[in-house]
Amino acid sequence: MEQTKFIFTMVLLVFLIAACSSEPSEFDNFAQCLTDNGVTMYGAYWCPHCQNQKEMFGKSFENVIYVECSLPNRAGQTQACKDAKINAYPTWEFKDGERVEGEVSLQGLSQKTGCRLV
Repeated sequence: MEQTKFIFTMVLLVFLIAACSSEPSEFDNFAQCLTDNGVTMYGAYWCPHCQNQKEMFGKSFENVIYVECSLPNRAGQTQACKDAKINAYPTWEFKDGERVEGEVSLQGLSQKTGCRLV
């Protein structure tokens, strides 16, 4: 009987966690709009400015097109980023080919793309 209660409690806990994690985040629509408008962020896992950019979006960053440029152990740059001639992290690339290097505020991304911050 105790084992059945434990299993039931664990199953309930898993469902609750899944329900909470699937809730929309604050900037989901904004991040999706960037993606829909061909915006890409190039970055590196070890880059503090890239981490700042990701934190601005929170969980919504999963909706942004992101290209990781660093090889494991900082052993150089990926071929995709070499081919794209990425020189700094983060680099934001827009549909028209324009690039902005460094951190960009969400307001700045909104102004550049017309995507609304709600």
